[in-house]
Amino acid sequence: MRLKTLNSLVSAFLALVIFSLSQTVYAEPLQHMPKWELKTETGDTIKSDDLLGKPLILHFWATWCPYCKKLLPGLQRLHTLYQDQGLQTYAISFNEDDDAHPQAVLSSRGITFSTLVNGDYVARKLFKIDGTPTTIFINADGSVLAITRSSNPKDPYLEKAVKALLKNANIGQQDSVK
Repeated sequence: MRLKTLNSLVSAFLALVIFSLSQTVYAEPLQHMPKWELKTETGDTIKSDDLLGKPLILHFWATWCPYCKKLLPGLQRLHTLYQDQGLQTYAISFNEDDDAHPQAVLSSRGITFSTLVNGDYVARKLFKIDGTPTTIFINADGSVLAITRSSNPKDPYLEKAVKALLKNANIGQQDSVK
């Protein structure tokens, strides 16, 4: 129990450090990832509970959003660099036209992580997101570390948030061993 409390304190401290270093990455009132279920374009179901246990980037976007298009290469770089360390990356497409094909758009842009579609309810009601791009960094236990509206693919605080997620995951793994 003491180690779990220590892990929570470390997470809060890291979020505070990230917030103090950047105007674009900040802790939000949302403390924990809500429960949700979405599908990929091919019909596979992904549930929030399936994503627990590993650090996670959730990127809320739309195919028509020029700022999302600008940010995606930066998220792909992080995904590629850190997926072997357990980082999961998913995009959630919302506010789309009926004939949109978000996964095809990601693929055409060289993005290899999956997008979940028809995410309007999840974005607006559960995560309280009103604009794109919005990227959420979620610890392996489902606690929210940080949220950003940055569209700068080279924003150094994106990678700092990922490193904090991975560090928190390592602390959590050490706690479970003891």
